[in-house]
Amino acid sequence: MSGVSPAPSAFRSALRSLKSAQCRPEIVLSEIPAPARLAPFSVALAADLFEAPLPAHTHESFAHGQDRPDILPQELATGRFILLHDPAGSPVWGGHFRVVTYIRARLEPEMGQDAMLGSVAWAWLVEALEENNASYSRAGGTATRVLSENFGSLADREDNIDIELRASWTPNSDDFGRHLEAWTHMVCSFGGLPPLPEGVTALPRRRLN
Repeated sequence: MSGVSPAPSAFRSALRSLKSAQCRPEIVLSEIPAPARLAPFSVALAADLFEAPLPAHTHESFAHGQDRPDILPQELATGRFILLHDPAGSPVWGGHFRVVTYIRARLEPEMGQDAMLGSVAWAWLVEALEENNASYSRAGGTATRVLSENFGSLADREDNIDIELRASWTPNSDDFGRHLEAWTHMVCSFGGLPPLPEGVTALPRRRLN
């Protein structure tokens, strides 16, 4: 967590709300250094989505910044969730808080060529927020397909296509835990982990290298 001490009561309350969020056991959340220049106060969380739930002690090691275990289930997606707070408010945000997020997952080559991929990724964000009753405004974001090609001594390796979604929005309520839960649902959608919103097709699972 970044910010000058002491943190205002509104930010301390926001932290308590985040701690109340309920996440699937396949997701491991850990606190990471928060950006210092985006807002006077901020907190950042990293998410790692695995194909199977991890033991409780492994969750604890992630949460306390310890080394990753040598043997882990297949990793499906990763992401970052940052909550920013400016006690003076921000005309750009339209409020005192702003959520900034990032999600990345690997795709099958044929899925990576789908012209509707970006629209689907954004639809997952909107649906997750709405289904979790996470009221918001001023949402914006960018969906990017990243092609990694291998050459020379690495030419025998398979080329990779990743989907990345960078998005931010302004929470319209103090229930920040709902926003974190909605975001973890997005991470699951990117990783192809059911259940998904009705009518949405999962991305084929691929390991992140």
